[in-house]
Amino acid sequence: MTMPTLASASPPPDLTAPADIDLETRLVLTDAAMTARLAQAAVAFEVNTAHIPTEPPLEVTAPLPLTPTLQPAGGTPIAGLLHRARQRLERDGWCRDALYDEDGAICPIRAIRLEAHGNRGLADDACVLLLESIQRDFTWAQTIPSWNGQQATVAPVLLAFDRAAQLADTRGQ
Repeated sequence: MTMPTLASASPPPDLTAPADIDLETRLVLTDAAMTARLAQAAVAFEVNTAHIPTEPPLEVTAPLPLTPTLQPAGGTPIAGLLHRARQRLERDGWCRDALYDEDGAICPIRAIRLEAHGNRGLADDACVLLLESIQRDFTWAQTIPSWNGQQATVAPVLLAFDRAAQLADTRGQ
C-alpha cells in the first residue's frame, strides 16, 4: 500500500528571485522559501510515519534496579550535562523567544542551567559547545537564543544537543 506524500501534493516553491533586488533581500526570500519547504517536509514526515509504532513493546526479563544509575553520555561532564538538558527539553517542552513559557516549556539555555544545578562554569562551557555545534551547520547563528528563535520545531534543537554532546565526548570535556 503506497501512502500519498504531502511533498508530491504540491510543487516546491519557486526559489528564483528577480535579478534587480539586492543580496540581502534575495537571502531573506531564499530563507523564507527554505523555511516553508522544511515545514512542509516536517509535516510530510509526520504523515508518512504516523502508522509506525514509536515505542517497542516492553519485555522485562530481569528485575529492574530500584535506583537507576545515571551515566552521562560518554562519561564526560559537559557531554552528560548536554544529554540531561536534552532530556529535560523533551520532558518539559521546548519554547523559543523566552527562557520559559506559561506552560512550563523551556529554552535550551534554561535547560542547561537547570541541569547544571548551580554550576555556572559547567553551564557556560556547555553553552559555548552547543553554540559551536550550532554554528557548524548554521554559520549565521550569532547566539543560541537567536538561532533557537528561528526554529519551527524542536527537532533541530534536539539534534544540536546530540551533536554538541558527541563533540564534548570526542574532546573529553
